[in-house]
Amino acid sequence: MPTFEYRGRDASGQAVTGKLDAANANAAADQLMARAVIPLELREAKARQNVDFAALFRSQISLDELQIFTRQMYSLTRSGIPMLRAIAGLAESTHSKQLQAALNEVLVQLTAGYSLSSAMNQHPHIFDPLFVSMVHVGENTGRLEETFMQLSKYIEREQETRRRIKAAVRYPIFVLLAVVIALVVMNIFVIPKFADMFSRFNAELPWATKLLIGTSSLFVNYWPLMIVGVGAAFFGIRYWHKTENGELQWDKMKLHLPVVGSIIERSTLARYCRSFAMMLGAGVPMTTALSLVADAVDNRFMHNRIVGMRRGIEAGESMLRVSRNSKLFTPLVLQMVSVGEETGQIEQLLNDAADFYEGEVDYDLKNLTARLEPILIGIVAVIVLILALGIYLPMWDMLNVVKGGR
Repeated sequence: MPTFEYRGRDASGQAVTGKLDAANANAAADQLMARAVIPLELREAKARQNVDFAALFRSQISLDELQIFTRQMYSLTRSGIPMLRAIAGLAESTHSKQLQAALNEVLVQLTAGYSLSSAMNQHPHIFDPLFVSMVHVGENTGRLEETFMQLSKYIEREQETRRRIKAAVRYPIFVLLAVVIALVVMNIFVIPKFADMFSRFNAELPWATKLLIGTSSLFVNYWPLMIVGVGAAFFGIRYWHKTENGELQWDKMKLHLPVVGSIIERSTLARYCRSFAMMLGAGVPMTTALSLVADAVDNRFMHNRIVGMRRGIEAGESMLRVSRNSKLFTPLVLQMVSVGEETGQIEQLLNDAADFYEGEVDYDLKNLTARLEPILIGIVAVIVLILALGIYLPMWDMLNVVKGGR
């Protein structure tokens, strides 16, 4: 959740200042009024631009671990077990050290009087804003067990989508990795032998052979610098991706990647529709739900578009209009949104839109390998052609020279 800085006066008229976490400015103002503080100035605190270097090495807990935790919380809350006992028991039984440390801190904060959602909000690397907000709604409505069941189903769908994507890209990644390993072995062990043989004849070498000898010399003589360069590039890219501009540029770029870009886009839109419907079904106001869903889509470019939709709703525009202006949705989904607004069943229509996107993603993932095979064959063919030309052309020339000498 964003942090807001405020300046106001309390019930006794004294000036007070401070910070608080809230979904938006209206929610922050409501919190202040509940504390008998009249807000005079309220603004969102600017996020610091410095990068948390620890985050470069911090491992995220898997969806499997979060799914198990959510399922267990559902069972425990439905059974009527007190929250402190439930959290303490899960902290002892979990196999994730990171989740165990977070739950122990949550337990301390619950003992100090914090609500469960406020305690979870202190660990955004484990519990994202959507998760925390759903728990907050469940606490306020007395339907916490239903909230955990909804979150469990949501995470289960996320797991299935990621599982399909991994299965679809496993073969292309394996092929590319095998090609890279083969090129490294050829450049270090094979091509230098041919280079020594060709140098004895002092003959003019074709361009392909010169290219192979040059790359082989680079691998053999400068491999320490290449390793350092690859490591520096890896951490540099991770550092750049952690910045606001870097995250925006990368998230925008991956939506336009050949073949897989449209799959990523529709998978993200399915997540938007599913999480938005879940928030509306839980009774979260539409503007607040849009703010939370913007963080849940895990794409900075789409995040900015969805935030623009929220601003349009706040300005009095219809859901259909802001959805059309965002240029994120297909005409079919826009028709679903229009019907949902007219009939008051926008939650159901959003779930239908999510099913539509997930169906398209599932179909494309099943055919992804077939679409990538021609590209992989083309890459391998070019590499084999260069190797063949670079090695066999000089050998043919040398054979002709030997025959001519006879």
